[in-house]
Formats: sequence, C-alpha cells, structure tokens
Amino acid sequence: MRLIDTHTHLDFPDFDTDRPRLLANAAARGVERMVVLGVYQANFQRVWDLACADERLPAALGLHPVYLEQHRAEHLVALRGWLERLHQDPRLCAVGEFGLDYFLPELDKQRQQALFESQLQMACDFQLPSLLHVRRSHAQVIATLKRYKPARAGIIHAFAGSYEEAREYIKLGFKLGLGGAATWPQALRLRRTVKQLPLDSIVLETDAPDMPPSMFAGQRNSPEHLPEIAQALAELAGIDLHQLSQATYRNTCDVFGW
Repeated sequence: MRLIDTHTHLDFPDFDTDRPRLLANAAARGVERMVVLGVYQANFQRVWDLACADERLPAALGLHPVYLEQHRAEHLVALRGWLERLHQDPRLCAVGEFGLDYFLPELDKQRQQALFESQLQMACDFQLPSLLHVRRSHAQVIATLKRYKPARAGIIHAFAGSYEEAREYIKLGFKLGLGGAATWPQALRLRRTVKQLPLDSIVLETDAPDMPPSMFAGQRNSPEHLPEIAQALAELAGIDLHQLSQATYRNTCDVFGW
C-alpha cells in the first residue's frame, strides 16, 4: 500500500520529542511522503529546514487566515521572496496553507479576502498548486477561484462541504482532502458526500497534529494514522483499500507533478 499525506504540520513543537521515530514508523506503514505546510512567516524556515533534511517532507509556504492578526504586509513580501527563490526547487510543492475562515467571528472577512487573493495571485504567478483552508466560506472561495482561474489548481483541505460544493471544486480542477473528520459517525452530511465523490477527485490527509480520526480520539494526530483513515474511507465509499490507496496516490501525484 502506497500512501501520501497531503497535509501535515510536522514542524510544530508537538513533534519535537519523537519526529524521527514517527517518520520511520509512518514510512514502514506505507506513507511515502508527508507535505508540511507553513502557516505564518515565522515558521517558513522551520518548514523549509525539514524539507531540506528529509526528501519525504515536501514543503508548502503560506499565511493561514486563522493567524490573521500576526500577518503583516511585509510577510506577503517575504512569502513572494521565498517563492521566487524556490519555485524551481522540487522540495517546494505548493503555496499553502491559505484561504478563508468564516467560522471564527473575530477574523475580519475583508482582510482575509485581501490576504487570500494576494496568495492566490502568487500561486498563479509561480504556477504552483494552492492548498486551501476553507471553513464555512465555500461560496466565497469558489467565486474567487472562478475569477482567478488558476492554471494549476490544488487541494481543498479538510473538505466538509456539500456534494454541490464538491462538484464546483472538481469542475475547477481541485482535489478534495479527506482525513479524520469523515471517520466520525456523527459527521452525517460529510459521510453521505464522501460516498458520492468520484474516486479521481480525492486525496488523503491527516492535518497532524490536529483532527484525529475516531479510532485515535483524543490523541495527537500523526501520518502514522493514515492507513486507518484510508481503511475507514474505503469502507465508507464501498471500495477496496488497495483501490483507494492507488487512486489517491495517483491523484496526489497529479496535483504536485510528481
């Protein structure tokens, strides 16, 4: 079984005590690559250092909407500088994590939109995939993507929208990131939607250390858990695990050009 975790935060301090053990165990369980995403300017170097130290950890760099109050105009300038220097380097795989978060009321929507569009333009300029955070903001994200029409699409991280919203993203060329959320029995709408998704539209993720699947409730999430997540999703979709792993591996390689 060959798996790729398209969304992790393995640079976070949560992993400082056992990162080498975790990576070895994940690899032994079939997880060949684990994308590590930047979320604010201060962690870009940490993410990049991981990518340089281990070929299994491709990097993405972005400014996450949840950290809106930390971001400054000069951080966008810094991000563009990183992308200019590294966009031909195969260890850099995408722009992300960025997007819109309408779940947290304290996050100003206008400022979020400006930050979102600035980074989406960079993804277009450097022809890199976008790894998007979308929480209760699908309509606005879809409308913005339709305006920008990025030549390279990307992934909607932790997709939890409706089937209709999924179809809009798929038409735009985006893949839908599925992870621990769909393993919870109470996620009724998401589980119904997963059953309807075309197999060529999905990729796997953990969002480690966050969003643990139901079988690891209350624990730190990890790429080590990706086989169990894949098994649960295969059962939900009514397909064989090998079929799911093959398809999601191929879909991920398509996104990143691997």
